[in-house]
Amino acid sequence: MTTTPATDLAGAAQKKAHGVALSDTAAAKVKSLLAQEGREDLRLRVAVQPGGCSGLIYQLYFDERFLDGDAAVDFDGVEVIVDKMSVPYLDGASIDFEDTIQKQGFTIDNPNAQGSCACGDSFH
Repeated sequence: MTTTPATDLAGAAQKKAHGVALSDTAAAKVKSLLAQEGREDLRLRVAVQPGGCSGLIYQLYFDERFLDGDAAVDFDGVEVIVDKMSVPYLDGASIDFEDTIQKQGFTIDNPNAQGSCACGDSFH
């Protein structure tokens, strides 16, 4: 397992080995969720799966597995892994966490998405 360390400049996450960046805010939220789970063996897995009205959906979940071909980057103690099939779809994507009156949750800004459905849950 090879993990690439990530660094942030001026608070903005930079693109790394698997192409996915994790903001400082998102990393802090993931750390908080992991602390609630009480497990230190979990990683944040980001994947693209077929589904949704536009053809592809994002999957973000905690995973204890490290599969053959997974790419991993450590963001200040939060390991983000992406499977080899999802890497091309996620190259250049950035993950953030919003906590406002209008919205609470993780957001993904993906320059590879050519369009999305009205609800914003899927893309193509």
